[in-house]
Amino acid sequence: MDESSLTVVEKLFTFEDCGGSQSLTVSIPEVLDPHYGMYVWPCAVVLSQYVWKTRSELQHKTVLEIAPQHIRRVMKSVCELQLGAGVSLPGVVAAKCGARVILSDSAELPLCLRNCRRSCDANHLPDVPVIGLTWGQVSPELLSLPPVDVILGSDVFYEPEDFEDVLVTVSFIVRRNPHAQLWTTYQERSADWSIDALLLKWDLKCVNVPLETFDANKTRLAGSTLPGNHTVQMMIISRREL
Repeated sequence: MDESSLTVVEKLFTFEDCGGSQSLTVSIPEVLDPHYGMYVWPCAVVLSQYVWKTRSELQHKTVLEIAPQHIRRVMKSVCELQLGAGVSLPGVVAAKCGARVILSDSAELPLCLRNCRRSCDANHLPDVPVIGLTWGQVSPELLSLPPVDVILGSDVFYEPEDFEDVLVTVSFIVRRNPHAQLWTTYQERSADWSIDALLLKWDLKCVNVPLETFDANKTRLAGSTLPGNHTVQMMIISRREL
């Protein structure tokens, strides 16, 4: 399928403080095709809400957003054109709030990387770099990253076969900056899935963040219909004390 045949629309998300004293509106390009994953998922809106509520902590911090790579396998099985979920809502919000953001998606999927760039262009962020990274691989791109303070990852814990690759990448980053954290949201899909053993293996720990502490315990956030009735959880993963 020719990329030019895809219908792309821009969806607005508006984050507000209580009472509307401060607000931020961002525009995210979405592909209107059920065969593609290039649209905003519920977990991304919840994570973006946390970014908005804690924006003072991100001022001048280096933030890396990693994309949910499980969607690529779904897309690859549907058609020959490989597309992922490179819409970058949390990273764009962080950049608009004053963080030094680096967006990433699979190095093997240039169309995803181009959609990350499209999100930056839609929000007047020409200086935000977009790089190719693959979980679990210590690539030249990963090695060339500056010390990262916060990793943003929505729905990265989707398929159990990816869990260790995600945590290998996080472990590498926190070894370079022991104070780095992964801020991640995930949708509850199975009570049998757990990352506890992998956290122990890679010297990491996690803390659950109740949604009500950042006003995300709602069916509608940022002027959208997301997260809807989906059960989304948030946690922060960091280096375990040795």
